[in-house]
Amino acid sequence: MHDRFVGPAAPAPLHVTAEELRGRLARVQRRLVEEGLDALLVFAPESHYWATGLDTGGYVFFQAGIIPATGDPTLLTRRPDLAQAQDTSLYPDIRIWYDAADADPAAELRAILAERGLGGCRIGIERDTYGLTAANGRRVDAALEGFCRLVDAGHVIRRLRLIKSASEIAIIRRAAHLADRAVAAIRGVAQPGVLDSELTAACLSTILAGGGDMPPAGPLVNSGRRSVYGRGVGGPRRLEARDQVVVEFAATLHRYNACIERTILLGAVPDQLARMRDAVAQAMAAMLAAARPGAPIGAIAAAHRAVLDAEGFSGARFSACGYSLGATFRPSWMDVPPMIHPGNPMPLEPGMVLFPHAMLGDAEAGLGFGSGDTILITETGAEPLTSAPFS
Repeated sequence: MHDRFVGPAAPAPLHVTAEELRGRLARVQRRLVEEGLDALLVFAPESHYWATGLDTGGYVFFQAGIIPATGDPTLLTRRPDLAQAQDTSLYPDIRIWYDAADADPAAELRAILAERGLGGCRIGIERDTYGLTAANGRRVDAALEGFCRLVDAGHVIRRLRLIKSASEIAIIRRAAHLADRAVAAIRGVAQPGVLDSELTAACLSTILAGGGDMPPAGPLVNSGRRSVYGRGVGGPRRLEARDQVVVEFAATLHRYNACIERTILLGAVPDQLARMRDAVAQAMAAMLAAARPGAPIGAIAAAHRAVLDAEGFSGARFSACGYSLGATFRPSWMDVPPMIHPGNPMPLEPGMVLFPHAMLGDAEAGLGFGSGDTILITETGAEPLTSAPFS
């Protein structure tokens, strides 16, 4: 059986005030009432963090929050996460499960729900998250079968998180400043003969020395033919006299990410690569112009496609061209959904933070060029938060 601990009456979160956290938790509970849910099972680390302040990596094992429509929330987690839960979160009721050959945290979750009088109730659950593996999801389903009615409700907190508060925007602005500084540091060491891993080191050291966090992924630093790749790859490569380096990374502060993408060109630029560079610049300008409140997110993707296809790069572009940003945990800085893709009907709203980017990869020629910026949707349009020179 689990042990029970009491959290502090006034947690000391590092990123926002306890008052703001209490307001967020109240909004979650109001939404549960509106959707006819008696409680929400929280498994996404981002949801824990946004709604209660909880900041741990315990989600890689089994970590569940119970947020009832009324009353105080409860956290079920492992012993190594106890002190952080007490210090950073609004969870006043913390239950600890212990590693053992017969450990069954899903059964302990059911016992807590029964104790809270939630048997036979309609309970929401977050499933689309790294915080609930397929194996653990099956265990939860088996433990709660016949006990309550589970309803997929991953949208409840996610939708609330999309619109950033003033305190969140302030953090993201600081992270964006770190991203710009990191790009400058990368450019300062990018020269023939240098390992591209040295560019990665310059990026991370600048972010960390500036007070930022280790990002939840990357950075992506792809040189030479690797610049065509859409993901990072293991092992360093030495830069050549004529080369291209696509860098894409998140500068992270208090888990909040500001992403940026830039391409560094060394030596003479081939005509085809110059055409790619110019097309990407046009596409980025069109995407920024399309990012207006009230317009669908898909309008940004439509602008991206229209420019690049008109320039003859329909076969070299991606379909999706960006995503939402916020506070995330490993393994990704992408805070999705939503993705910026054709036909996405979700309306843009003031307070949303997005990362639109345009990437072209010509696999046959081994040429790649990309650019992207973190933007804030305002009352009248979009404000770029990252501003490092395009090239």
